[in-house]
Amino acid sequence: MATTVIMPKQGQSVETCIITKWFRQKGDKVTAGDLLFSYETDKAAFDLEAPSDGILLDIFFGEGAEVPVLENVAVIGVAGESFDSIKPGTGEKAKAREDASLKTDAGNAYEVPASVTELNLKIRISPRARKLAQSKNLNFKDITGSGPNGRIIAKDVENALSGVIIPIIAAGGEKADFAEKPLSNVRKLIAKSMQSSLQNSAQLTHHMSADVRRLLDARKKVKEEMSGNTGSADITLNDMICQCVIKALLKFPEANSHFLDDRIRTYLGVHLGIAVDTQRGLMVPVVRDADKMDLPALSKALKSVTAACRQGNVDPELLKSTSASFTVSNLGNYGVEIFTPVINLPQVAILGVCTIISRPADLGDNTFGFIPVMGLSLTYDHRAIDGGPATLFLKEIRDQIEKFTY
Repeated sequence: MATTVIMPKQGQSVETCIITKWFRQKGDKVTAGDLLFSYETDKAAFDLEAPSDGILLDIFFGEGAEVPVLENVAVIGVAGESFDSIKPGTGEKAKAREDASLKTDAGNAYEVPASVTELNLKIRISPRARKLAQSKNLNFKDITGSGPNGRIIAKDVENALSGVIIPIIAAGGEKADFAEKPLSNVRKLIAKSMQSSLQNSAQLTHHMSADVRRLLDARKKVKEEMSGNTGSADITLNDMICQCVIKALLKFPEANSHFLDDRIRTYLGVHLGIAVDTQRGLMVPVVRDADKMDLPALSKALKSVTAACRQGNVDPELLKSTSASFTVSNLGNYGVEIFTPVINLPQVAILGVCTIISRPADLGDNTFGFIPVMGLSLTYDHRAIDGGPATLFLKEIRDQIEKFTY
């Protein structure tokens, strides 16, 4: 009986995967455990091995194809065997989807059909390459291998660390005066998401500055407590800003919402998304029920999801745009003074946090001097929020920052 090769489901939020490379061709003889193809989600890369012995009777999707999870990708069986009933879109696919279920527990394990769980998914990497990647804290899942059967070798890791771009050789053999590299599938998906956000919403950005003297004083106290070995948490400026945003959202719930075409869903609690820059690309994990946390707990939660993203082991559920009710993107560490963040739809707004600069101000009693201020850039969806309420919300964030106490 023919064996169906199914695109595995990598987390509840993953709906499609992209096939990056086939290692076997139609008509090839395969043995259980042979590498069949590599594929990627928007955040991770995997290899899939043959679930049984036989002939690779057909391949339903080629390289670069975006395939729904639990879809029939290929079929293995005996030469001449009929497999019309298991082609994509037939009853087998529907049955696989029906049988698949998600078990949410502390281990974040997933229950899927036996035909899927029997597949051995792993990243092929040489011991030397693995050791090098781990020593440099590099997520080797993001690297395309150039070794036999796509195995990642040390050279691949070295190239990833140095950001090598392949030079273009022009006709005649001479080197061209430019270089190119293909878009990764992750970059394609990020590009698609950003373009969709701008095309399908009415986005405007308001800018405002906040006096951060109280914030800096609080950060100074944190450092003093840490140096005194009191066991104090390393609460950062970003942690403090996020707490201020949460308080403002509770006063302006219209910004803590999703725009769903014919209705607006306003959340009673704050599920805070935080933009994280990783080697693989931009990720926006969520800290759920952030409004129920005190500052130390919020700081710990933000650090946890950020580390998970950069290590490549974040729960896919935390990356769904629908999981967060509002997002903060902080580019202050990069020296950015003003920018226009893009909304993570269906959320209705996002706050961009900029760097701290010195600006002249009236200190009172006819005294003028320079004070540290931070730029705040609020992008909002005008379909859901008007300019007046958006401005008042941004002002509330500024006020929360300027009256911050620790």
